[in-house]
Amino acid sequence: MSILITGGAGYIGSHTCIELLEAGFNIVVADNLCNSSREALKRVEKLTNKTIPFYPVDVRNQKAMTDVFKAHTIEAVIHFAGLKSVGQSTQMPRTYYDNNVIGTLKLIEVMEQFDVRHLVFSSSATVYGDPSTVPITEDMPTGATTNPYGRSKYIVEEMLKDISIADDKWNFTILRYFNPVGAHKSGQIGEDPKGIPNNLVPFIAQVAVGKREQLSVFGDDYDTKDGTGVRDYIHIVDLAEGHVAALKTHRQDSGLHIYNLGSGTGSSVLEMLKAFEKSCGKTLPHAIQPRRPGDIAECYADPAFAQKALNWKATHTIEAMTDDTWRWQSGNPNGYES
Repeated sequence: MSILITGGAGYIGSHTCIELLEAGFNIVVADNLCNSSREALKRVEKLTNKTIPFYPVDVRNQKAMTDVFKAHTIEAVIHFAGLKSVGQSTQMPRTYYDNNVIGTLKLIEVMEQFDVRHLVFSSSATVYGDPSTVPITEDMPTGATTNPYGRSKYIVEEMLKDISIADDKWNFTILRYFNPVGAHKSGQIGEDPKGIPNNLVPFIAQVAVGKREQLSVFGDDYDTKDGTGVRDYIHIVDLAEGHVAALKTHRQDSGLHIYNLGSGTGSSVLEMLKAFEKSCGKTLPHAIQPRRPGDIAECYADPAFAQKALNWKATHTIEAMTDDTWRWQSGNPNGYES
């Protein structure tokens, strides 16, 4: 029996592959490599001394996915495959709905053909929109999203809820991520964004390694501890371990399960910058810019439900996040192309 990882060559997927292999699972990876790298999986194989069956296929290609299910006895699917840039989604909404929504629907149709009913879905805290209060709990309202990326995640969540109600054989776990950062302690795998990074920490890392001139800090007049935006950063290894915990906890279950995966602590942009400066040992240039439309002041999780139900907790500090990111970026200044 194997776990199928869609998008397993990506940032979160590759780290989750390591944790699954170390936990004793057999895995199979399907990834179209549109925003990931085959090299990441090769490095996972070296780190774990395991061979990973890999299929360079798109989840929307049902014939190709059917062949994967025919070749392996699949027990469950962790579904990472999808596009994830907020900014890009506003420019290419149809592409995002096609990849993220239609792709998930087609995957479920193939799963049903083979009576594989256990799916762990990679969702996002963006489904909460601009929360009325923090910290954010799982029962807070969703759907007031501010971009097509967030809406695509919300639509898939609602789709899974409807399928679960209609057919009680399904076993769905929805994991709402906050802000994954960091890298594997080896420095061999990490975040390798294509083009200009959309997220704070990889952008800081590229400034530190000389690929970017300076960091733009968008807004220093929010009602926060230092005026800059506050977010919940979670180490990528903690996040990966959360997937293993969810898989184990609900292995024999049915129904719908929803969890926030976050650290429960809010950190500001300037706090993250200072932590990274300590990790890399130098002052990094930055400039304060006006707020960006759609940005919110603060967003962080209440992870208590996940801690209780999954027996899981984020343990890595901000310092570990920036140390591990710097180890990865300094050793791989051009990512997997180095």
